[in-house]
Amino acid sequence: MDSNKKKISFSKDVSRKLGNGNIFLVGMMGSGKTTVGKSLAHYLSKQFVDSDHEIQERTGVKIPIIFEIEGEAGFRKRETEVLRELVTRKNIILATGGGAVLSQENRALLTQNGTVVYLRTSINDLYRRTRYDKNRPLLQTKNLHKKLSEIYEQRDSLYQETAHVIVGSGKQGVRNLVQKLINKLISYKSKYSDKNNIMQTITVNFTPSSEKRSYPIHIGHGIRQQIDLIVSCLPQKRVAIVSNTTIAPLYLEQLRTALEQRDVACIPIILPDGEEYKNWETLNLIHDALLQNHCERNTTILALGGGVVGDLTGFAAATYLRGVPFIQIPTTLLAQVDSSVGGKTGINHTLGKNMIGAFYQPLMVLADSETLDTLPDRELSAGLAEIIKYGLIRDPSFFDWLEQKMPRLLARDPVILNEAIRRSCENKAEIVAADEKERGVRALLNLGHTFGHAIENEMGYGVWLHGEAVAAGTVMAAELSRRMKLINEADVTRIRRVLLQAGLPVNAPKFEPEKYIQLMMMDKKVESGKMRFIVLNRIGEAVMRSDIPPALLIEALEACAIHE
Repeated sequence: MDSNKKKISFSKDVSRKLGNGNIFLVGMMGSGKTTVGKSLAHYLSKQFVDSDHEIQERTGVKIPIIFEIEGEAGFRKRETEVLRELVTRKNIILATGGGAVLSQENRALLTQNGTVVYLRTSINDLYRRTRYDKNRPLLQTKNLHKKLSEIYEQRDSLYQETAHVIVGSGKQGVRNLVQKLINKLISYKSKYSDKNNIMQTITVNFTPSSEKRSYPIHIGHGIRQQIDLIVSCLPQKRVAIVSNTTIAPLYLEQLRTALEQRDVACIPIILPDGEEYKNWETLNLIHDALLQNHCERNTTILALGGGVVGDLTGFAAATYLRGVPFIQIPTTLLAQVDSSVGGKTGINHTLGKNMIGAFYQPLMVLADSETLDTLPDRELSAGLAEIIKYGLIRDPSFFDWLEQKMPRLLARDPVILNEAIRRSCENKAEIVAADEKERGVRALLNLGHTFGHAIENEMGYGVWLHGEAVAAGTVMAAELSRRMKLINEADVTRIRRVLLQAGLPVNAPKFEPEKYIQLMMMDKKVESGKMRFIVLNRIGEAVMRSDIPPALLIEALEACAIHE
């Protein structure tokens, strides 16, 4: 009796540690997903579901018959339809079909809606378990071992890419395997939880060094609630908080209350939301509020929002009373990895993007990845364009990492997001510290931007998100690099693939090449009447070139643009 009570208590403790989230099992046919899944569901008091069984129940036809009538493509379509519904259920253990990971949509569905476990099994064990199985259409072959090897080679990397936890399902008994899996799940959950709350700090150290101009970038999950980080660097216990109509309802009142509890007086300034408002009129709304509230030189301005809010606030801080302190609290991925770091501030003009502004460094950047939970998918993808840029211009190992971790980034895994933000900020901090005013290496950060700004300008600010335009512009820069014989077709394909994986456009709007050139002549990198472009010597190494043959530029433009 005491033993049973202990067992029940232990089971409840495990369930408490793992929570009510879904667990999705992936792996080769014969890896034990159904057997392990049922046992795990019983142990954790969750509902067990088998996706193949669900397909059979809904169609009234067994899997081999579906393959025979509709082919593998027809079955895969049904599989995705079923998965879309199953992942929305709560507290389930789901055993997926062996080929579910072949679809990028399926991989995203799994990583975004639960913890994915890969039951990894050797070819010999798979052969032993499936050699007499007549219900697996893909394994009905004379040379089973060879077929298993081919399928394993095709899918193993996809299983690993998708999984949060990997456990070997060899010859140990089911009970031992389930216990091993539970221990790994507890370890992962603990690690996941701990890493969510660990704050990492990067310092932008200018050369020559100056304590007054160097500043920290704090990165973590939920760290905007660490108000002392803000209060400790305020020269005066009075701040103006600039936000917009989208972000203010989410975070402003919480920030304001926490600051006022520490005797910091707050002046809220709410701007309209959108790239189309990044102009003189909106900038003057900030100036008006600062003047009407008699803000002084020691009144700090907090930028709470995305890139538009940050750029406007920074420019207002640079120009009000000829310079007041400001702090960046970016709430979009693009702002956290790019626009909040480096001190570029400014507004758009009808003749060019970011043509009016100032280099003005913040006191601090506070990048809280928790704010990305409320970010629309399109905005998240836009931020990924800037992250991918860092891998392309100077960090090839980061680019490799992004190719592997993209599903987890799209799933908003805080551990992976924090790592991507950290590595992006480290790359930018090093460049900015060496070249604050963009007289040299900092220009490399504009990979794809010359093309991208032309797209934004011609389409109308806000029609394409900045990251979307940069993504299409990056492909144009890659295509130009290929035509200059700097990189090869395989490199261009790889770049296009990771951008597509991130949900970004890889084709630009169809303007006449002359229109693109006219717009790009207004770019900040034009010098002595010559356009300068950032191109790739290889993935991980960018360079600025002004010796672009006009014919190659036109070819690249025509190759990458499509009709609207």
